[in-house]
Amino acid sequence: MPTHLMLMRHAKSSWKDDTLTDHERPLNKRGKREADIVAQTLVAKRLAPDVIWASDAARTQETAKRLIRIIPGAQTIIKVPEFYHASADSVMQFCARQEPPAGRLMLLGHNPGWTELVEHLFGLHVDMPTACCRIFKPSASKEGTSWISPYKWRHIDVLKAKELLADRDDCEAGSE
Repeated sequence: MPTHLMLMRHAKSSWKDDTLTDHERPLNKRGKREADIVAQTLVAKRLAPDVIWASDAARTQETAKRLIRIIPGAQTIIKVPEFYHASADSVMQFCARQEPPAGRLMLLGHNPGWTELVEHLFGLHVDMPTACCRIFKPSASKEGTSWISPYKWRHIDVLKAKELLADRDDCEAGSE
């Protein structure tokens, strides 16, 4: 069973090129900064994922690649086409069929499924803006039969890229 479970929504995507399908949209400039600051913060908190299961959409793959570019050591990105605009139920069904990796696992996908997943698994009624990463640890609860069952995890932290970037910009402005 993973030591940590992270649910992250992809960083901000670009709408510049209207010839691209939703699946093909890359990150915009802000999205690249968002992915980078989340990676830097995960490293600083010693919570960087060992394995990332990510939707196969361009923006989630680019988010994942930016994360592991900053995180030291070897990480693995596994493309999960089933995560593209998946519901909470389909994500849970997919995960229940997988052998859970040891270490820190990140599930990287899209809204509204990720917000629903946080609500279903943890009973948290929260927003999942772009580049939001919610971090969980296993709880003592024995409920459920699958490693991804509701209430097997407890919420320990949340990283919101927009807030992290604002904090960093404030610090940089203060040091001038």
